[in-house]
Amino acid sequence: MADSVFANVVRAPEDPILGVTVAYNKDQSPIKLNLGVGAYRTEEGKPLVLNVVRKAEQLLVNDPSRVKEYLPITGLADFNKLSAKLILGANSPAIQENRVTTVQCLSGTGSLRVGGEFLAKHYHEKTIYIPLPTWGNHPKIFTLAGLSVKTYRYYDPNTRGLDFSGLLEDLGNAPPGAIVLLHACAHNPTGVDPTSDQWEQIRQLMRSKGLLPFFDSAYQGFASGNLDSDAGSVRMFVADGGECVAAQSYAKNMGLYGERVGALSIVCKSADVAARVESQLKLVIRPMYSNPPLHGASIVASILKDGDLYTEWTIELKAMADRIISMRQQLFDALQSKGTPGDWSHIVKQIGMFTFTGLNTNQVAFMTKEYHVYMTSDGRISMAGLSLRTIPHLADAIHAAVTNVV
Repeated sequence: MADSVFANVVRAPEDPILGVTVAYNKDQSPIKLNLGVGAYRTEEGKPLVLNVVRKAEQLLVNDPSRVKEYLPITGLADFNKLSAKLILGANSPAIQENRVTTVQCLSGTGSLRVGGEFLAKHYHEKTIYIPLPTWGNHPKIFTLAGLSVKTYRYYDPNTRGLDFSGLLEDLGNAPPGAIVLLHACAHNPTGVDPTSDQWEQIRQLMRSKGLLPFFDSAYQGFASGNLDSDAGSVRMFVADGGECVAAQSYAKNMGLYGERVGALSIVCKSADVAARVESQLKLVIRPMYSNPPLHGASIVASILKDGDLYTEWTIELKAMADRIISMRQQLFDALQSKGTPGDWSHIVKQIGMFTFTGLNTNQVAFMTKEYHVYMTSDGRISMAGLSLRTIPHLADAIHAAVTNVV
């Protein structure tokens, strides 16, 4: 038989994050624990569909007037309007002055990709600075979008906190006009966020140098349990009248992971510029995927525009955030009571879905081999994957790793 025309294709490596789950699924141990995946789990370790999402879906299913026609290139109009309000604030002057263009995209990843391609085509500076470390997909998304990717210092492994002076120095040395990717809240993978005073200093520095902020907002409401405070960084930059870009995802805060629901908003100086920007965003989207899917965006719009559903959502959202915050405290307490060597206070200081434990690759490998605990090799664990039942096992594994492996 003749060789395949694809015979020279080499096998690609597993995605480092998704590969953790592949390895976990192959493990037969009854005590195995998957802390790699960035998805919320209940106390029983099960995926959660919010009650409010089920209600919204039921309303959609029962509405005989609903059809399955294509959406416009920019997506569902209601969804776009409500998404901009959610992140920028209901009374945002930028919205009132029609200076914001919002397009529905394929979750956070798609929003970043569309934004990146638009900037690569229409913005004068082709370099984007991303924090070190950042979500593993960021460098790939922006490189393929046509931007040149550089990093700025963000995390200090010694304090397991923010390297604020390094961050300011690196952004201070960036070329005027460069794009800067900022995690709006709950930085992934470190869980380390600037304080509001630090955000203000970052804003002043960036505006004085004409750096363009590009926010990735994957965890609004999911970090602190409060939708407004989790959007504080973005609103600070919009309040000064300057321009910025924001990508939103509803994967975490509405649990709509597989529906791929997101939005890209670009805040412009005038309504005229915003309209022209939107016309060019359409030209990015049309040859990429034509138009976005209907179902997930309809769920989000139904919840955001109905007062009762919205209130119910905020309660369920806070319950998810509170459970993660309580897992942090429980894990910290368990390590304290075992007398595990080192300072573990960063576990309770960090915020959001992930904790950057400070464990090294050898310690992570040891925990997987000896304790069947799965996480990314950089020591990032998903707090949402923990429960009261599994915390003692994780504490044992960390204690053994820190005590036995250098």
